[in-house]
Amino acid sequence: MTLADDPGFALLRERLAGHPLPPLDMYKDRCLQRRLAVRMRACGVRTLTEYADVLDQKPDEVKRLLSALTINVTQFFRNPSAWERLAEELQILAEGGIVAWCAGCASGEEPYTLAMLLADVRERSGPAMRGRKLRVDATDVDEQCLATAREAVYSPASFSEASPVMVERWTIDEGEKRRIHETVRSLVQVHRHDLGRDPPPAPPYDLVICRNVVIYFERDAQERLFSLFADALRPGGLLFLGKVEMLYGPARARFENVDGRERLYRRAA
Repeated sequence: MTLADDPGFALLRERLAGHPLPPLDMYKDRCLQRRLAVRMRACGVRTLTEYADVLDQKPDEVKRLLSALTINVTQFFRNPSAWERLAEELQILAEGGIVAWCAGCASGEEPYTLAMLLADVRERSGPAMRGRKLRVDATDVDEQCLATAREAVYSPASFSEASPVMVERWTIDEGEKRRIHETVRSLVQVHRHDLGRDPPPAPPYDLVICRNVVIYFERDAQERLFSLFADALRPGGLLFLGKVEMLYGPARARFENVDGRERLYRRAA
């Protein structure tokens, strides 16, 4: 039985209306069922109807549900070869400045990874980059994750895939944790944004990064997001997806393949 067949699902959607959650129908049914089951077990209920009542009785449960629905597994330089490939393109792209959007940024590791690469490009380019705009719009729907991104302080485990050189250059040792250097931090603007409801924050962009997010959504929702990203990019701008994600649907015709293995695409003119 799908969730849509459960009479409690309509009641659950009604209870969640107006809350800062992505639309439930965006998620793959199996993915949503698993995450709802986790919260239902934690609350000691067996049916969606009972869980909807819990949401009425315990407002904090909405925040816990949001945390269960949003996928926040991330690291600095996750899948290093993909970031190395992107860095090659950034060197060319940065000649005119780069305004990027990191959508579904979770706790901020990916936008700060990008900002480290941009800071490196600016440092190597010297006077040639003077006056060029470099900015990363980092967005997510989860306010708790965004608070971590704004604080910009991370455990050493978050840097396990990053090169020691980058960690030393762009972070500050604070004992048990490391703080992102202000040079990098100043390039990132953190905002709340709901991919299921909101338009892109400030298009047109030179680069859109959305990695390991769309895979959890139904195909219709994925196709809508790919079209959203195409609309948000300027012609020639880059789209960077996660290693297990594929670009398809009507938006596919609007992109050229840059590196299929590393899921890097360029918006056609």
